[in-house]
Amino acid sequence: MKVAIATDGPYGDRAYDTIKKEFETRFIELEPPTSLFMDDIEIPDESLKLIEDTNILITYTTHPDLTLELVERFADKVDWIIVAAWRGNGFKNQLETRENVVCPYIMCELEENGNPVFDKFVSDIGKPKVVLKLEGNKLEDIVVLRSSPCGSTSFVADFIKENYWGKKLDPENLPTEAGLKLQHYPCRSAKMRLFSDEECKKEMASGLHRDAFEEAIAFANRRLENRNLKI
Repeated sequence: MKVAIATDGPYGDRAYDTIKKEFETRFIELEPPTSLFMDDIEIPDESLKLIEDTNILITYTTHPDLTLELVERFADKVDWIIVAAWRGNGFKNQLETRENVVCPYIMCELEENGNPVFDKFVSDIGKPKVVLKLEGNKLEDIVVLRSSPCGSTSFVADFIKENYWGKKLDPENLPTEAGLKLQHYPCRSAKMRLFSDEECKKEMASGLHRDAFEEAIAFANRRLENRNLKI
């Protein structure tokens, strides 16, 4: 699995740091267009070759003309394109007329869609998913099964492990603390988002991490109950 991350500004570097731990990943920095004409957008030959040789292209480009150019040029050459920054639902709908293009509201909501290539990627990167390992009925370790692209899932997991290690799971407070801790991570989703909607992107990311730890606690408790029944 090969992944290319294209950017024309300050975004995408943390996704690169996270994704490269799981997949062969290239970080491609492009110049934003200066001309008013789409025909004048230039992508260096070296960058073209790198992108064409990947399975998944993730665009963190904030200039809409460059984003559109990348989608139109590479949609037929790569398996999937994930557009991390886009402006307005009209632009989103235009890009997603291509069956292998997806424009998530935030990158940490990505989940499986049934396509083998896409599912392989989001099995490790996307909507946060964690497992809580117990020693008896007390927290021993936290394993991040699927991380948000920016790396915030590990940030939250480290905090929870530090504060709850050797303690019984608290189904009321632990998930809430996980969601609140996400608020302390320098999440860029609100800054990167090029359109407005009803819910702050940082709050959405916080809720996804809270839910991940709620599900992990429920799963850990079920395993503990089953173990006790066998005994």
